Amino acid sequence: MNVRRCSLKNASGGTYTYLQLVHNYRDKATGKTKTNVLMKLGREDQIEPSYVQGIIKALSAVIGESPSKGSSGFEFHASRELGGPWLLEALWRKLGMAKAVKGLLKDRQFETPVERLCFAMVAGRILAPGSKLSLEHWVSKKAYIDGLSEVDVHALYRAMDLLAESNEALQKQVFTEVAKNASLDVDLIFLDTTNTYFETDENLSEEGLLKRGHSKEGHPELRLVSIAFAVTRTGIPIRCWVFPGNTGDHTIVEQVKHDLGQWNLGHVVMVQDAGFNSADNRRILLRECGDYIIGEKLRIGSDGAAVEALHRKGRYRLLENGLSIKDVVLDAGEATERRFIIVKNPEAEARDRIIREQIVEVAKQRLAELSQYTGKAHTKAACALRSHSAYGRYIRQDAKGGLHLDTAKIASEALLDGKFLVSTSSMTMDAADVVSGYKQLWAIERVFKDMKNTLDIRPVYHRLDDRIRSHILICWLAMVLVRYAENGADLSWHQIEKALSDITVGLIESDSVRLWYCSDISDAAKELFKRLAIELPKKVLSTEARVQAAV
Repeated sequence: MNVRRCSLKNASGGTYTYLQLVHNYRDKATGKTKTNVLMKLGREDQIEPSYVQGIIKALSAVIGESPSKGSSGFEFHASRELGGPWLLEALWRKLGMAKAVKGLLKDRQFETPVERLCFAMVAGRILAPGSKLSLEHWVSKKAYIDGLSEVDVHALYRAMDLLAESNEALQKQVFTEVAKNASLDVDLIFLDTTNTYFETDENLSEEGLLKRGHSKEGHPELRLVSIAFAVTRTGIPIRCWVFPGNTGDHTIVEQVKHDLGQWNLGHVVMVQDAGFNSADNRRILLRECGDYIIGEKLRIGSDGAAVEALHRKGRYRLLENGLSIKDVVLDAGEATERRFIIVKNPEAEARDRIIREQIVEVAKQRLAELSQYTGKAHTKAACALRSHSAYGRYIRQDAKGGLHLDTAKIASEALLDGKFLVSTSSMTMDAADVVSGYKQLWAIERVFKDMKNTLDIRPVYHRLDDRIRSHILICWLAMVLVRYAENGADLSWHQIEKALSDITVGLIESDSVRLWYCSDISDAAKELFKRLAIELPKKVLSTEARVQAAV
């Protein structure tokens, strides 16, 4: 064990030297020497002797003796990360998730601490996503988790099997506890789907989850499962579903609406993007419980009613946020009655116009350049221009094969600048609330983004259906904690993790006691704990008397 100096440059070009208490050891697998940081002491020019003496005195007070009286002093033996596990543990209990998991254990006899194992898997998915084998190492060597000093991978799998067996009951109980403790607003529920791929060589089963389908991540060659999430307006997922990878959206919508209807949530308005918009899906939404708000396609694929709504004359209403909206009802009072809200964003309108004008100008130049080519060269250049993803949109071909600027298409596109269109089954909801509900659809998009980046949901190596469901269930529990922390702290998870990264705990031993001692806590971390109403870690987290061997 020794003190290491690390030099870092600051923004003004100066150099600071920091001291760390480190322990060097030899890796048995590779034979190479590695360094484990036991404690960060701070800047060398700011460390006073009294600082080190203060640590010694504090530890001496715990064991009730002075180092100078019969003690051989203290030794550091290990260092663990504490900040992230401590915060997640506090939220896990505050939101009632620990209570929900423990509720599954009634009338069951388990020798392993199932609730602790479930928390470890959820915390590990957030802080150190990886395989169950890597989680085994993380818990026993890297992280300090109260009540769980080590885990066995087989115990983790048994806990996963319990989660799969109790999937429905657990989700209902977690929702009940979180809704109560976090005061969730569930009047608007957002629904969207994604899929994730699996790394496995197992053969496809007719009845299993793993199927080849339309991959949203560009891996059609791999087996997929489809995942659906119902999310509140604040971005907290309240339930998840897992379907075979080739399941159609209409089947997912029907199942989701049925399941949420069993929870007696009251009047639920489902908010979905244009990808869900079909006559079948709209009928399913109306047949089940609640109303819907759904996006409409402005261009290719728009149905006749949407096109008619876009061209219906009327006054726009200016909202406080700068958006202008127009409420259009078609076939009022009839069975085919539909309500559309046209939204116009002035900033997006100006941006769309500038981009289109730039594209049209380049298209004009490309058309002028065609006169420079003859024969095969002309044909090749003309085909390239006609099929171009950007310029080809504004090029038309006449009966003789000549290419011209499509002025009618340019004019029709100009009418769509800065606009988006939504429809709703509710004839009483205020149009501004409809638009606000749809704009908050980004909440679920963030869930999927964080699932794939923050939590590393894929690729997945599980092959059994129950383990797949458990894996996604663990990711769902993790997202509840992450999103609640972000909402409460008004920070991104990256910022939260950064503020907590310096909080560690060290294992210190003397002749008579072994204890876990917390490092200093930065002002940023203290402010974070305050915002989330979480108590700061104590300096001494736990103590244990050492039994002296008989001579």
